[in-house]
Amino acid sequence: MFTQFGATAETLSKASTIVFRIGTDAHLYDDPDVVSIAPLLDSKFDSEICEALKRLLALIAQGFDVSNFFPQVVKNVASQSLEVKKLVYLYLLHYAEKRPNEALLSINYFQKDLGDFNPLVRAWALRTMAGIRLHVIAPLVLLAVGKCARDPSVYVRKCAANALPKLHDLRLEESTTTIEETIGVLLSDKSPGVVGAAAAAFASVCPNNLSLIGRNYKRLCETLPDVEEWGQIILIGILLRYVIARHGLVKESIMLSSWSSESYNFENEGSDTSFARKENADDPDNGIYDSELASMISSSYLEGPDKYLSRSSYAERVTSGMDSSCYTSAKSNDDVKILLQCTSPLLWSHNSAVVLAAAGVHWIMAPKEDINKIVKPLLFLLRSSNSSKYVVLCNIQVFTKAAPSLFSTHFEEFFISSSDPYRIKALKLEILSSIATDSSISAIFQEFQDYIRDPDRRFAADTVAAISLCVQRLPTVATKCLEGLLTLISPQSSMSDVASADGEAVVLIQATITIKAIIKLDPPSHEKVIIHLVRSLDSIKVPAARSVIIWMVGEYNSIGSIIPKILSPVLKYLAWCFTSEALESKLQILNATVKVLLCAKGEDLCTFKRILSYVLELAKCDSNYDIRDRARVLRKLLSCYIDSHGLEEEGKYPAENKDLPQTLVELIFGQQRNLSSPEPINYHFYLPGSLSQIVLHAAPGYEPLPEPYSLREISAEGATHSKSYELYDPDEVSGSLNEESSSDYSSQGSGTGSTGSGDSDESGSASEGDDNGGPLIRFDVDNSHQNQSGGSEENNAYSSSKDLGELMSRRAFESWLDENPDSSQNSSELGYVQRSLARISVGDIGGKVKPKFYNLLDRANGNGLSVDYTFSSDTSTISPLHVCVEVSFWNCSTEPMSKLQLVSEESNSNTDFSDQALETSGSPMASNNDVPTVIPMEEIATLEPGETTKRILQVRFHHHLLPLMLVLQWNGKKHLVKLRPDIGYFVKPLPMDIKVFLKTESQLPGMFEYMRRCNFTDHMGEITDDKGDSSLLKDRFLVICESLALKMLSNTNLFLVSVDMPVAANLDDASGLCLRFSGEILSNSMPCLITVTLEGKCSEPLTVSVKLNCEETVFGLNLLNRVVNFLAESPR
Repeated sequence: MFTQFGATAETLSKASTIVFRIGTDAHLYDDPDVVSIAPLLDSKFDSEICEALKRLLALIAQGFDVSNFFPQVVKNVASQSLEVKKLVYLYLLHYAEKRPNEALLSINYFQKDLGDFNPLVRAWALRTMAGIRLHVIAPLVLLAVGKCARDPSVYVRKCAANALPKLHDLRLEESTTTIEETIGVLLSDKSPGVVGAAAAAFASVCPNNLSLIGRNYKRLCETLPDVEEWGQIILIGILLRYVIARHGLVKESIMLSSWSSESYNFENEGSDTSFARKENADDPDNGIYDSELASMISSSYLEGPDKYLSRSSYAERVTSGMDSSCYTSAKSNDDVKILLQCTSPLLWSHNSAVVLAAAGVHWIMAPKEDINKIVKPLLFLLRSSNSSKYVVLCNIQVFTKAAPSLFSTHFEEFFISSSDPYRIKALKLEILSSIATDSSISAIFQEFQDYIRDPDRRFAADTVAAISLCVQRLPTVATKCLEGLLTLISPQSSMSDVASADGEAVVLIQATITIKAIIKLDPPSHEKVIIHLVRSLDSIKVPAARSVIIWMVGEYNSIGSIIPKILSPVLKYLAWCFTSEALESKLQILNATVKVLLCAKGEDLCTFKRILSYVLELAKCDSNYDIRDRARVLRKLLSCYIDSHGLEEEGKYPAENKDLPQTLVELIFGQQRNLSSPEPINYHFYLPGSLSQIVLHAAPGYEPLPEPYSLREISAEGATHSKSYELYDPDEVSGSLNEESSSDYSSQGSGTGSTGSGDSDESGSASEGDDNGGPLIRFDVDNSHQNQSGGSEENNAYSSSKDLGELMSRRAFESWLDENPDSSQNSSELGYVQRSLARISVGDIGGKVKPKFYNLLDRANGNGLSVDYTFSSDTSTISPLHVCVEVSFWNCSTEPMSKLQLVSEESNSNTDFSDQALETSGSPMASNNDVPTVIPMEEIATLEPGETTKRILQVRFHHHLLPLMLVLQWNGKKHLVKLRPDIGYFVKPLPMDIKVFLKTESQLPGMFEYMRRCNFTDHMGEITDDKGDSSLLKDRFLVICESLALKMLSNTNLFLVSVDMPVAANLDDASGLCLRFSGEILSNSMPCLITVTLEGKCSEPLTVSVKLNCEETVFGLNLLNRVVNFLAESPR
């Protein structure tokens, strides 16, 4: 290329790259050297500082760790340059969680910037404060959000809405009401940008508090077309849920079509509206919808597929329809009309997700005569990318099942292109088979003929299956389809060699299955087809196809006049090649011979008996045990026809001995079952446009529609945002760990000291341990344990002379919104403390660990029987899935109690649990279903008044967050109790040294590492008592280590690996104190490592950073939340 000028393709490419880089900051990515950055950050010129910050952000984008520049970057937050300030904020957002103490130094500047005249500065300051995500500044952020929610700038109000979900993630229970009120203020905003962000905050924080939507419903509907696209998706779902919860479903919609005809007749204002069970079901051209499927879909939308399918029968599903008051009319309800009107323009949005969301609203709420609006917008989306096309087709597939006529006139849109991937081809085939009508079936079959010749034989087999579905919908085209299918199994097309079964064999098998389904519709009229298939047996070598044809020989042996005449030679042929047949063919030969024998009469009966006897003898010596077992069963059942001495001795057996086997044979083989195979229907339906509809299971965060008319019922009771706490939802439980921990794991152990009269030392486990034992922690004499690695550069810690207590004082907390806080030079001075760490060894801690007790049954509800339980650190000997629970029974009454037992609610009282436990222990590889829920404890024969006894119960929880229902039996009574799990005991100690710990920790980075922070105050009581004695100051670290280790080991079943203690000049500074714990998950033996690091002064509440490394993401996050919750609990 242009060689006469000395240019090549490579040089021209480099030249064009250089030209495009002119005027950009792309050169910052070329020089990874960080040596020149530090002087630039200390420069007096904003341009040099800006250049240094850009280089830092470029290094962050490339994955480099530049957190060591944090002190120098923080001091530039006071710059007056907007560009510098913005870059500093971006840097702080990235490293604030790693360096929280230093980030807190800039809080004063954030407060000052919140009052800046420039709205961009106010928004940046709020976004950075919310992004730090520290519990200590959460009240400040909450006040800032409340102020910015009423800011005159639209951008600032939008940033306030985006900050609310970050506040909610901190689990501030006391601030929930304030956050929801702020969301209500933002939802009433006139700006579409703010409304979209507020809708996202509403969906994240309080999606069930629909009363907030009712106050601004019409304004939200009017603003909907102007909201940004992704905000429209969320807002459409919120408005739909509100309308259903407030007014119920629309009686003219497809969703209520079946219930309206079965349960009641609607009487519309001025017009009578009644629906038939199925409109013209025999004529697909006129049938508008399938009411049974519409009922199934609407129930799945409202209840969720799992709950709907959990009912035992279809009758229960139908009769559980809604009450007649749980519906409304689209013609008279203004809320429904305005929702449909405002979502209609969105059907032609540029965003495919918005179109699907709007189509979902019309699919659920629009009258049947107006539902055609969604057809053309959805078809237009089929011109987009393959990914979008697949999502749209998944939703159209559901629509065509319930309402085939919607897309029946647009069948050409679903014709398959050569560039379509296989998953899209399969969806289009299923849609075509659902919308085929008498007028379009000829064109569809012509397309299918081309698809069958496709090089992808799997797709060709799917086409043959689609033909079967079309025939079941339109039986009039059965003859035409059979002609084409028979050509596929002709000797020229069928396989003569089994070795190439991956190709044409797949099509051949599907063709025979399709012919079998068509013959089932009307067997007498297809006698010649069966004869043709029988004649092709010699040329068809594929075992699955041969077995289908042999099945038809036995099933339809008495049809017509020709088939009975050819049965004898056909069976002789099958008996002759029996030994060379495959397994499935041998089984069908046995079944077919028996069926023919039972229907035989006259002279052929003796021939068929000899053939059957011959085949059974061959099967008796077969190498496959299934064939031998089948032959043995048939010989016993047919003893009235065959015996071991020959056919001539049949008459020797009395008639009464023949009745039972002969009856069984006739019931199994004798009756011809003309059952039409229904179309396979996927009963798992999810809301249109949701991820769950694509993956066909409930994705995380999926919520079905609210119960119709539920909002009005709740508001009438005066609790619009309350929910029932009796129902358990796994998704809600996993998403509300703090609430569970604060309620279920309240310190009941301190109150159980009175549950046992004679065992006060055991029941009072929540109290602090005695000091009679040896020292919990001691220093090693060996100097090799000291940490000498890391120079002074790594151990320097950036801190402020102004402590956190002054920063969070009441004066600063109340006045920062109105006045700029006093800024002194002392607050920006840097202090460096030389630090090092000393590793100490831990003494015998097991004697001081006292786990908590929880109440299973109190004496008031148990008629004098009090039952407490605690989780044992012992591992189960039955199965690794079981957790050991120590249960204490105390008879507080004046009468003896007998036959005390704890059993599972699911178990049968007649089940022999001891045998079940022995079987389980003998098979360690048993599956989860084979493992019993509860290994019952030894029964307590008698419990005298005032007596206390203990038993060990081995329990398999279904989930580490869900309680287990048990039945407590005594004195012939039964009482249902709830045993709540403690995730801290779903692990067992994993002993290891510090080297193995650090190596294992390094192998679990990134997505397997989680971190949270909390405040720890258990040490303050003992330190405050000794505060006056300066000689005890050196022991404060030991007090903190002891209290923290006991708190951890009293609530979790872990192993204490090591304790690293800071050695510094300031003996009151506990920053750097580190404890490491290791454990192993019971169910899968995966390691679980916990590192607890402390920061702060010994005499004040300490900030605890808990880091957990675990491959099990869900389990690790839940365990981390549990650890943070009990560490944050105040001592009792």
